[in-house]
Amino acid sequence: MTLWVCFRCIRSGRHFRGLPILIQRRAQSTTTNNGISSALLTRAQALTAEHSSLSHHLTESFDAKIAKRVGDLAPVVQAWTEWEKAKESISELNVLLDDPDTDAELRSLAIEDLESSNAQLQVVSDKLKQALIPRHPFAELPCLLEIRPGAGGEEAGLFASELLKMYTALSSRLGFRSTLLKLDTEEGQTEDRLTEAVLEIETDGAYDILRTESGVHRVQRVPATETKGRTHTSAVSVMILPSFPESGSDMDSALNFEDPNSDYYVNPQDVRTEKMRASGAGGQHVNKTESAIRLTHIPTGLVVSMQDSRSQHSNRKKAWQILRAKVASMRREAREQELVNLRRGAMGGVARMGRGDKVRTYNFGQNRCTDHRSGITVHNLGSVLDGGTGLEAIMDSVRSWLTDREIEDMIAEESAKELLKSQTNVDKKNS
Repeated sequence: MTLWVCFRCIRSGRHFRGLPILIQRRAQSTTTNNGISSALLTRAQALTAEHSSLSHHLTESFDAKIAKRVGDLAPVVQAWTEWEKAKESISELNVLLDDPDTDAELRSLAIEDLESSNAQLQVVSDKLKQALIPRHPFAELPCLLEIRPGAGGEEAGLFASELLKMYTALSSRLGFRSTLLKLDTEEGQTEDRLTEAVLEIETDGAYDILRTESGVHRVQRVPATETKGRTHTSAVSVMILPSFPESGSDMDSALNFEDPNSDYYVNPQDVRTEKMRASGAGGQHVNKTESAIRLTHIPTGLVVSMQDSRSQHSNRKKAWQILRAKVASMRREAREQELVNLRRGAMGGVARMGRGDKVRTYNFGQNRCTDHRSGITVHNLGSVLDGGTGLEAIMDSVRSWLTDREIEDMIAEESAKELLKSQTNVDKKNS
């Protein structure tokens, strides 16, 4: 029997047409209690038990993979322990307050302690939720930021140039090391317009901070070439890719691109390499030697070309870096999409928003920037385009939105498991 369960319906207490009353009641029992869902508490208990079992195993024999898993589970165990202590404290205080023999002075102190304990419970509940969210596999890596103009012609290319300046300024403000790996432009009516740019953010952890920027960025303004004052809408695609170090041998095995068993390994035999002369304006060297490189990943059809350097070796190195990042990102997205499809099929899970979706609008006429995921609007476009506090506020709100979605998905997944387990037990009893 296939169950279609919508988490929003579970949370709102709506009835499910066609589902047994037992399943409806079980769904309603998963609503939040004391600041955290019972489904998440079940997950936390399971992970804590796993941590205890693995830790015991390590005392008998050391295993690197098990040790890493124990380390990954440690924040969950710590948060769960703090949550249990806070709950126990609240329970003891409630018992004290319910006791008619408690004197007035002690009761007054207990009321004060209960208020602070409830506040502490909310804090540790949020901490536990954060600890339960799986760490993104690319979170600790530097990143590549790729910008391409989309619909909108010349105006899209001009706005792409502005986005490149915005992210360069943001990197500088945050103290991130950045290098422009690729910059392709074409001549326009007013100024050169960008056709493709790749900015490498070399600081560890940059991927986790900037991954909120992937998607289609839309601009609404009157272009400099517009004679009738009409507002045009253009779009620019931004892609955040993981940047792997030159040697992957010291990395986690799952991310080691030199290991053929890794999901992120790229077989050189699957890549067609072409040498060519660089195109565009140049001096005596750029158009007379075959320094440009084009790589084609045959299984996926991904193509990366590089001609920014006079050195063929340097262009090849940069092209491989970008190709490897794109292949890894594509495989990761495929895995995420499989999970989305699984959740849709099992419980009507929320779809994932990827780089093909419109994520943000920059409206010059209204001096505002609106993110369509978190819903935040900043009425200071200059602060956003300068890579200032306006942009940071938007990015922070999207990270919070992503956290909420991930928690929502976890609750839906755990709730669906409970529902399916209940239905299985009912079917066994009836058979």
